[in-house]
Amino acid sequence: MNIAITSMYLPSGSKIGVGYVVHAFANELVKRGHQVTVFSQSGASADSLYEVVVVPSGNRLRTFGFAWNLRQYDWTQYDVLNAHGDDWFLWGTRRPRHIHTYHGSLLAETLHARGLTTKVRMAAMALCEFGSCFLADELVAVSANTRRYNPFVKTVIPNGVDLSAFRPGAEKSPVPALLFVGTMRGRKRGAMLLDLFRTEIRPRLPNAEFWAVCEEPVEGEGIKWHGRVSKETLTDLYSRATVFCLPSTYEGFGVPYIEAMASGTPVVATPNPGACEITACGEYGLLAADGQLAETLMKVLTDRELNSRLIRLGLERSLDFGWDKVCADYEELYAPRPRAAASVA
Repeated sequence: MNIAITSMYLPSGSKIGVGYVVHAFANELVKRGHQVTVFSQSGASADSLYEVVVVPSGNRLRTFGFAWNLRQYDWTQYDVLNAHGDDWFLWGTRRPRHIHTYHGSLLAETLHARGLTTKVRMAAMALCEFGSCFLADELVAVSANTRRYNPFVKTVIPNGVDLSAFRPGAEKSPVPALLFVGTMRGRKRGAMLLDLFRTEIRPRLPNAEFWAVCEEPVEGEGIKWHGRVSKETLTDLYSRATVFCLPSTYEGFGVPYIEAMASGTPVVATPNPGACEITACGEYGLLAADGQLAETLMKVLTDRELNSRLIRLGLERSLDFGWDKVCADYEELYAPRPRAAASVA
């Protein structure tokens, strides 16, 4: 099939998780014999197997600019259009079979946003997102939690993980290593986790290390800042860490949890919706409220039996998210349905 995908973000130009998911998804579709073109404000990466059309987004209100500029393209040359957000203004354009994938809920993010300006911006995008429900032929959520915020979504297809890349390594770190992948500020709450490491974990485990994969530089005793890393470095860090923790206030899905599980590393998270769904409410990883987070991490860092059990359960769970299954579910959805004419509304 000739498939068009829209995603404002790709790894070449942004650290936003959706971009990494779309990049991997598009590559997997190409490996399965499809022709794929991604429309993005970012260019191709060195390992991109798909074509990229760079869509201008302007200097201000870039999300809205990118969405508006998608109107200028001829979508009828493709068999299917799979929008990973930002197709809000395609009303009145001719399109093939149109799928919209929701990687989270902008309504939920609005509720969890901090600061009036951020809340207003997120609320405006949430209204646009709601309008996309009446634009696409099929609506897909990446999690049951995401679907919960949108009554029009009937299909859930999770994000995938490359099980050939994210897998257990040869050996773990010789010292207790806590891995964080995300941002220090905002809903990912890396700064909160770092503070717990400094005040409650490091004093009790003097040889413990905090491995930070984030853009914001951090330093201190036992802290190793890695900045933005290659996929090869990321998979190595995942496989060697003693425990992975992402204490987000909200995750629509939470790809890093799956990447850690597939790498043979136990997951500890705060009970945000994405973490609850991926861990099956604590069956495949540990969930801890803020007040119990440090103590829970200490247990996983020091209890070998518990650590080994969580590794086994995480590896078992990660098999549900292999790209082969995810792509097959999308291919079934992409299959043409009887219709009178191409979509214009």
